[in-house]
Amino acid sequence: MPYEIPAPMLAKAVPQVPDPAKYDGGLSYEPKWDGFRALVSWDGSDVEIGSRGAKPLTRYFPELVASFAELLPEPCLIDGEVVVARGEAGAQRLDWEALSQRIHPAASRVTMLSQQTPAMFIAFDLLARGERDLQDAPFVERRAQLVDLLGSVAHPVHVTRTTDDPDRARRWLAEFEGAGLDGVVAKPLAQPYAPGKRTMFKIKIGRAHV
Repeated sequence: MPYEIPAPMLAKAVPQVPDPAKYDGGLSYEPKWDGFRALVSWDGSDVEIGSRGAKPLTRYFPELVASFAELLPEPCLIDGEVVVARGEAGAQRLDWEALSQRIHPAASRVTMLSQQTPAMFIAFDLLARGERDLQDAPFVERRAQLVDLLGSVAHPVHVTRTTDDPDRARRWLAEFEGAGLDGVVAKPLAQPYAPGKRTMFKIKIGRAHV
């Protein structure tokens, strides 16, 4: 039986990169991916992909379902983003339009698009591993468990990059603009996972004040 998929933890918009000194335990910064928020449940037998709005995405991404079943090393519940990247290797950018077209009622078109515009999954949080529920653990521990679980897993499953340096996060806001990313997310390192609550911070590209 797959894990129960909770509501995702959310972020509130802020105008600038937050100062980590103001938060107990500091902050972790990561890219804000322009894709579909997805929580992936793998119980060793069945894969379920749930959306931010609690709608199932499983049938629309058969290539990811197959990859999760093959690549995930043990049962787990992962929070992340489904994205589609287009372009040559080393110069790819995220393609929101191509991703949006993946949601189609016809099974034949879903199959065709899974081959023409295959998706990737960018993991950024780990909510359960094996029989252990990690939602009450601080993010610093969940992140360490995520890297340990998925750090060596092959494409199309990836672990997002992070930094604890706010200056690097500010540079990312400029560097990401041409890559199709949406901005930067800041996460308090000491906080547990909070389903449905806006306990993270998002700084959108083009709206930040540095």
